[in-house]
Amino acid sequence: MGASKKSWREKLADDRGFPKVLPIDSTKSKRWGVGTFVIAAPREVDQLMSRVGKGRLTTIDQLRTVLAKRHGATIACPMTTGIFAWIAAHAAAESEHDGSKRITPYWRTLKTGGELNGKYPGGIVGLKKKLIDEGHTVIQRGKRFFVVDFDHRLASIDD
Repeated sequence: MGASKKSWREKLADDRGFPKVLPIDSTKSKRWGVGTFVIAAPREVDQLMSRVGKGRLTTIDQLRTVLAKRHGATIACPMTTGIFAWIAAHAAAESEHDGSKRITPYWRTLKTGGELNGKYPGGIVGLKKKLIDEGHTVIQRGKRFFVVDFDHRLASIDD
């Protein structure tokens, strides 16, 4: 018999030895510059996402800025920050499915430029509904969806 698959909440709770601050090596310096980068713990990303109140928004870039500052790093890893936000979103949806009323409001965390993340639970349709219900305007540009004037609605998530 194989091992049972981890739930999203178990994945979120598994820090895997993170956070870690590492030097930006030559393979990453073209894209990231010089200095250090932090790979945050999944729960840190979730905790920042959970600070965003109704009617407010944040972006992955804003999460990365706060994480880098928190750990004294030049930047936060864009790849792992995005992955951990995705895990946090699925863990929240799993909790909601199990009856929890207070969950991380993942729909309020946008991609760069205010774009909706179609990989979050509910996809574009679900995210759009939640955001419109909270008073945001969502527009379509090509195949992508964005919150209008998202930058005027950014929450303060700093420590």
